Amino acid sequence: MVSKSEIKLITGLHQKKYRNRHGMFVAEGIKVITELYDAGMKLRELFTTEADRFSFAGSLVREISGDELKKVSQLKTPNKALALFEIPKEKEIRNSGLVLALDDIRDPGNLGTIIRLCDWFGIEDLVCSATTVDCYNGKVVQATMGSLARVNIVYTDLQAFIGESGLPVFIADMDGENVFETALPQKGILVMGNEANGISGEIRSLADGVVSIPRFGRIQETESLNVATATAILLSEFRRRGSSS
Repeated sequence: MVSKSEIKLITGLHQKKYRNRHGMFVAEGIKVITELYDAGMKLRELFTTEADRFSFAGSLVREISGDELKKVSQLKTPNKALALFEIPKEKEIRNSGLVLALDDIRDPGNLGTIIRLCDWFGIEDLVCSATTVDCYNGKVVQATMGSLARVNIVYTDLQAFIGESGLPVFIADMDGENVFETALPQKGILVMGNEANGISGEIRSLADGVVSIPRFGRIQETESLNVATATAILLSEFRRRGSSS
């Protein structure tokens, strides 16, 4: 059974201020929970309607009813399990290889997808501005599908970080140079901007290069690419051209 105080705690963790206060975040779904656990995230407690699926978690597993799960879940259709994990301490940014930086990304789905892309393309450090959506937001956690545990995500003053990094800085912008025709380094920072407003003026002033993804459509009327889609294309090209330079 889930107590009233536990319900209050879990539902409170759906808000950033309570995640910060308690040092915990919520993950939902058997696959996501298992991947986070296997990747070394510290499990605090696990509530599930199918306890036999989580033999690895031992005494931390609490079997509850479907109705109880609905009371604490953020999902319209609860996914059989909900876990509380400890928020890990941020690690130092290694400034090695390619670093991805996010300037004011607000959509949780976009951030979750971008974290998965970092995992896929071997981007070890993801540096986020203070105004970028919290990576422990429930929707972000779900969208990462476990990649959250395999990428070092740091929130910092992005302008100061870039200015002190000593790395070449490339920003993504529709008016930039064709990325397919641009020499790209193995080591540097790629900055992706806000969904509506792009890169801020402060960050733009620090750029060594501006790259864009050309449109090949015959009519050329598509306004722009989703930021996560653009990130996938650019990371792929940085990896391909950087590794051959």
